[in-house]
Order: sequence, then C-alpha cells, then structure tokens
Amino acid sequence: MFTHLTLKSRNAKTGPIPVSTTAADSCPTACPFNNANEGGCYANGGPLAMHWRKVTEGRAGESFALFIDKIRALPQGQLWRHNQAGDLQGQGDAIDADALFDLVEANKGKRGFTYTHKPMTTRNAALIAHANANGFTVNLSGNNIAHADELAALNVGPVVAVMASTATDNTTTPQGRKVVICPATQRDNISCATCKLCAVVDRDFIVGFPAHGASKRKAESVAMATA
Repeated sequence: MFTHLTLKSRNAKTGPIPVSTTAADSCPTACPFNNANEGGCYANGGPLAMHWRKVTEGRAGESFALFIDKIRALPQGQLWRHNQAGDLQGQGDAIDADALFDLVEANKGKRGFTYTHKPMTTRNAALIAHANANGFTVNLSGNNIAHADELAALNVGPVVAVMASTATDNTTTPQGRKVVICPATQRDNISCATCKLCAVVDRDFIVGFPAHGASKRKAESVAMATA
C-alpha cells in the first residue's frame, strides 16, 4: 500500500504545507463516502482523483517505510497534513498498529494531523487515543453532526463532521456541542497552513466541513440523513 508525500501543496485550501496521499485500499468499508457504499468522497474528482488513482495503483508514492523516513526528515515544528485522500494505514476497517506507532514516532517535534473514518472499535479507538496523546493529531470524522456527538462522547480525540454544502454559520450538535465551520471554506485568505484548528488535539468544539467536490450532493445526503 503506497503513500505519497507532496512537500509543498499547491492546493489553495490546504496552503503550501506538506500533504500526503494514501492508497484507496486504506479507506474503511464502514465509511459511507466510500465508493463501495453511497460514494460522495470529495477526493473522487479533479486532479486529486487522478493523483490518488496513481498512488493506489502503485504508479506514484513509495513504501510506507520510505514515507516514514521523509516525515522524520521534516523540519522541527513543521505543520503537515496526512491523507488529503486515503486513511490511516491498514486494510479496510482495521488500523495497522505498527504503522501508526512508526508514524507517531516519526512525527515527534512536528505538527502532523489527519482525519479517519475507521470505525471506533475498541482496538481502533485505543490506537487513535495513543496517537493523540503523543503529538500526532487524529480527528475522528463524523458523517453528520449527530454522528459527531457519538464520536465526541468516546473521548478518543478531536472530532470533525460533514455538513450541508450551504452551511456557513457556526452551530451546535443535537447534544449541544459547538460546531465551528472550517474557516478555509468561508474565506479565501485562510488555509490549513494559517488556520491550524484541525491540528489542535484538545480543542473543545467540532469542526464542520460543508460538503464539497464533484460528488457533494451524495455527500450532503449522508450529512443530512440524521443531522
């Protein structure tokens, strides 16, 4: 399963920080945005989709061991985003524990962050809690704000949620948790590089992402299903 590291992203929403892409085999079958389910993943359209396909087919990227070496070589304090497409190493719903431990270790002194749709089994939750406690921020991805409540109650790590494509105002979840709409989706002068909210492991609010991309209507149907 290959992973590719772009040292300086050209994506305006991400900003000029290192970003990685992991083969689609890493995506959990439990994720409703997976093509095996309803689809709607934002990464299935445009240049990112073409790049992701190359990584999945082994025509771009490198082994995870070589990828880890590149992360280890990043400057101290470097903010970087793991998996602009793909999920944590591990086939389907499972997380590869050794791979995650290696990633956490390589990230020491850096500010890596990512998102996961892996299901919160007891084992997966424990692994993610370890990562969050040791400097690598793993956001739990909620299908909608009701699901985000369920994930937040686990106290495993910070939580994000998919919102309606038209969402612009901060709101609350059904259980009263604050939801802050991703600033980079609202203002052109803000990116992951300048916002950094998703890298904050102990934040007390959920970050909401309006459905976007070529398949945003499918994503929105998931976001609105039980929200």
